Amino acid sequence: MSGSPIGRPDPSEYNPYFGRYIDLVHGDVIDALSTQIRGSLETLRRISGEDSRRRYAPDKWNIREIVGHLIDTERVFASRALWFARGGPGELPGMEQDDFAGAARSDDREWNDLLSELELLRRADVLMFRGLDREAWSRRGVASGSPISVRALAFNIAGHELHHMKVIRERYLPVLSLSPSAGRGSAKGFPLA
Repeated sequence: MSGSPIGRPDPSEYNPYFGRYIDLVHGDVIDALSTQIRGSLETLRRISGEDSRRRYAPDKWNIREIVGHLIDTERVFASRALWFARGGPGELPGMEQDDFAGAARSDDREWNDLLSELELLRRADVLMFRGLDREAWSRRGVASGSPISVRALAFNIAGHELHHMKVIRERYLPVLSLSPSAGRGSAKGFPLA
């Protein structure tokens, strides 16, 4: 790795709203981005295409929509990180998650395609972040009206995934008669190899 963030981002590097995601990440963010996706994909691949359309409550996204949201959000945050790391000028626009989720039409996509896209996107982003030098990690820009650093964006990607996978494990899997530890142990209805 040619450049690695030194420690956690300082609260001055991001909007306080993102602290809820950043605080979930411990240790080296590149390691977190590299390893956590495996557990997430292992859990998600145990969910059938039919079950991926289930909701734990009528007004909540289904699992496909959450995965589509993870993909869109990671793309936006990684694009911001690249823009700021390269010294791109100007302020970047915000992202309204509900508008993006509606436009993504994740329900119309193949479940396995969504999972493959999530996996390949993360691989590409890990390589991008590994290629940053020390100076690039500390660069900042403005997105959604708030300053944010490249380092905070990387932590935000990792923490955002952790947040949504916790919701899937705690709220969706029980509706599917799966244990919250699916992906780490036995799950009712899914044989583990």
